[in-house]
Amino acid sequence: MTQPPPPPPHQPPQQPPQVPGQPPQQPPQPGYGYPQPPQAPQPGPPQPGYGHHQAPQAPQAPQAPQGGPQTPPPAYGQPGQQPGAYGQQPGAYGQPTNPYGQPQNPYGQQPGYGYPQPTVPLHPQPGGPGGGGGRFNAQLAVIVTAAVVVIALIIGGVVWYTNSGDPGGKNDTAGSSGGTGGGDNGKGGGGTTSPGTEKVPADANSRVLFQVAAPDVEDDTSLSVAGSWLTDKAYVKSGVAEIVGYDPDKGTKLWKIPLPGPVCRASKHTTEDNLTAVVFEPAMPTKAKPSHGCTQVAAIDLAAGKKLWTKTTQVEGRLLRYENVTVSGGTVAAGGTSGGAAFDLRSGKPLWIPKADDSCYDLGYAGGKKLVAVRKCGSYNQPQLHIETIDPKTGKVISEYEMAEGIEYASVVSTEPLVVAAELGQSPDAVGITDVFSIDNKTGKLRIRISVPGDRFAARCSGVTTIEACTGIVVGNDRLYVETEQHPGGGEYGRTNEIVSFDLATGKQTGQRADAGDRYTITPLRMDGGNVIAYKRPPYDKGGQIVSIDGGSFKETKLLENPAAKSVRDIETRMLPEYAEIIYSQGHLYMSAVYASELGSSVGRKYHVIAFGTSG
Repeated sequence: MTQPPPPPPHQPPQQPPQVPGQPPQQPPQPGYGYPQPPQAPQPGPPQPGYGHHQAPQAPQAPQAPQGGPQTPPPAYGQPGQQPGAYGQQPGAYGQPTNPYGQPQNPYGQQPGYGYPQPTVPLHPQPGGPGGGGGRFNAQLAVIVTAAVVVIALIIGGVVWYTNSGDPGGKNDTAGSSGGTGGGDNGKGGGGTTSPGTEKVPADANSRVLFQVAAPDVEDDTSLSVAGSWLTDKAYVKSGVAEIVGYDPDKGTKLWKIPLPGPVCRASKHTTEDNLTAVVFEPAMPTKAKPSHGCTQVAAIDLAAGKKLWTKTTQVEGRLLRYENVTVSGGTVAAGGTSGGAAFDLRSGKPLWIPKADDSCYDLGYAGGKKLVAVRKCGSYNQPQLHIETIDPKTGKVISEYEMAEGIEYASVVSTEPLVVAAELGQSPDAVGITDVFSIDNKTGKLRIRISVPGDRFAARCSGVTTIEACTGIVVGNDRLYVETEQHPGGGEYGRTNEIVSFDLATGKQTGQRADAGDRYTITPLRMDGGNVIAYKRPPYDKGGQIVSIDGGSFKETKLLENPAAKSVRDIETRMLPEYAEIIYSQGHLYMSAVYASELGSSVGRKYHVIAFGTSG
């Protein structure tokens, strides 16, 4: 596994990539909200935590993530491509036969998508209930405290979305025309995609609704401001040591929850009544103590604008440090390299904590429709991950899939259906993934493994313990929708890409492809019923777009297009999907930074949030 550990806390973030279609002499400059590039992991002795089979060491300050031949199909944009043809070109796994753009081998016609030769042997071990060890120890104390947080840095942006009401009623709904997507029948065929709820505005041209200036931080400091959500009445965003609710149209402050330190992690999931959870540190960083540890977990009521409770977990006299947090089935679950704990979302009642003598530990959790634990077992040199669907109230294992030994970290793309991404062997990208595992979360059996090598696909899962922080990849209709890497398009400086889909039952490509268009690049954000909501990154002289891709026909419908004014583009292009949080709902688009940093102060005013809205 070449995915690196997080970089040191409070380091300045990284410069973003070149904006698609922009001439080389005008590259975007680094600015607010850009993460520190990950560092390659250094060899060394194991650092066991609570629940590990070796004795725990003294707690260290947490580090924030710093991360037979076939006939070639037609070239880009030309009709006639058959299902499974995209990428089905003979040759060794991971070795393109010709460079991108060569007529004899157009981009994407590389060997073996869905049928690679494994770089690491796979030994699926379906397990039954009760596998993976217990999650309880009655002798271990759980200490309740009202303390709150300082933050550890994270790499990458996560799209966080909660259902909001339909303010329209006069506009058409962007819905599927009834394509076959497999649904949840687990057979990869049959069934029709469900219609989406997003309304198509009469006029997709947007205007800037409001902007929030970047918070002030000290020089040479970069603090996490992770977390953004949307309710019926508020757009909610983490600031430096606070969580703030804004009017979704005007941007005026509705309420504020002060915290003693920045937010380390925030759940991407909420309940129907807008409850969620965050992890934070108990104090602000200082030069003498740049990190206080992400030891606090709290439940947040996004509707009322209040903190319900704050908890810490103590195991053998040491506070547990959390590196991820999620919500599922009325449970808050938080994990890390010292193990995981869970609490009742409404009351804060402890549900389970690490066992100090356990040889395995919960590295982290993924939530939403199901609760899934990524449990790490084995030795330091030969670890083994167990992907466990668990009961959110008891922690009891419902099903278990054992990944091949040697895979150190995995990210959960979806809990229902269960889809897990990992890096097998060495990826060309420091935070890349190479393979996706479709798992039956009722039986724990592997359905199919799909190859998505980083030199051809742009899916990324940031950090090694964030568990749910993936971009460029979404799941719906029993299909996997993946963003391809950029490649030459039209024009002198033009580059573009596509979204393609795989069947999660067979691993084969469906033949569906959504083109970004000349000088745009496209990234899937989330599902809307059976449709894919995607963001189109603009070239240097246009504004970005939100589109709905029909799950059956793959027809694109434009839902929003931002202003092309340079002053607006300069803000938008500093908040791209890999480096920011993006929420779209019913003609409203919110883009926000995940860091507050003084880096890039010379390139103009920095912003924390920019919000757009259509008039239709």
